[in-house]
Order: sequence, then C-alpha cells, then structure tokens
Amino acid sequence: MHMPVAARHVRLRQHITRMQAWLDSWNTLLGTGAEPRDLTLLQISLRGIIVFLAALIMVRLGSRRSLAEKTAFDTILLVILASVLSRAINGTGTLVGSIGGGAVLVALHRLLAMAAFRSHRFGQWIKGAEHTLVRDGVLDRHKMARSNVTQHDLEEDLRLSTQTEDLAQIKVARVERSGDISFIKRDR
Repeated sequence: MHMPVAARHVRLRQHITRMQAWLDSWNTLLGTGAEPRDLTLLQISLRGIIVFLAALIMVRLGSRRSLAEKTAFDTILLVILASVLSRAINGTGTLVGSIGGGAVLVALHRLLAMAAFRSHRFGQWIKGAEHTLVRDGVLDRHKMARSNVTQHDLEEDLRLSTQTEDLAQIKVARVERSGDISFIKRDR
C-alpha cells in the first residue's frame, strides 16, 4: 500500500528537520561561523582532529616522497599545505574550504611529480639538478660557487659521510637535488 502524498510530505519535512538539527549541532560543536577569537578549546580540538585525519588521507593519496622533503618542490608542498590547513583549525578559514584547498595542492603536487617523471627537463626545472663538485679528487670551484657550497662545507660532509679527510680518495662528489652532498670513493 502506498502512503498518501500528504503523509509522505510530512515524513519528508520531519526528515529534513532532523537533518537540519543534526547539521546545526555539528556547526555549533565545530564553531562554524564563529569568530576565530570566540572558538573554544573543544571546537579547536575537534577541528584539529578533523584536519589531522583529512591531512593524513591527503598525504597517503599524494606522494610518499612529499614527506621525505627531498627537494624544494616537496618542501614547498608541506609548508603551503600546513599553512592552508592551519586556517581550518584556528578558524581564519572555513573548515571545508581549507581542506578542499589542501586537497587541490596535494593533487597539483602529484600531477607535477608525474609530469617530472615523464620529462627529465621538466623534472630538472621544478626539482633542480645535481652538480658534480669533485671529480677524481679535484674540486670544481665554479660548480661549488654555483651551488653555494664552500670548501669547508664539502670537507665537513666528507668527514661525516666517508670518515676521511682526503679528497684524493674521492672519485666523484655531487650536491644532489635535495642539497645533500654524496661521495663515491675511488676503487682501491
């Protein structure tokens, strides 16, 4: 048997009223529409939990590399993402808008990383390129200056990475895209 149209409208209005009451209670609980200075500890905490879970999902759907901060490209994502998401917690931005903006940034990072994978030249443009600083024990001072690496910086990394102070033992030393200096020793 079908319910009369009037009864269906009443049930629909009741359902909409319950949904609106539920949304209103969530808006109050999260401080939606409140001034940032008026947010309570509970509201900020709940926003923080929501943003944390959303950020975790975004980063898991994004690239594992972004958390490793291997290049400026990856670091920029983390800095901007943190800035955008913090606005959702402290109330200076909307919760949904800030999370949405963060998701767009993660998606853009992923797209650019995929493009960099397909194009070496594009990858060098957005991630940088490595520079050889030492070849067969001989310093390349021009590349060192271009990379802003002093001889003292190179010698410090040499001692820490290879436990030697003798550049003659080094076949190749490069400043990598991450800014780290890698050393390959000569075969003995």
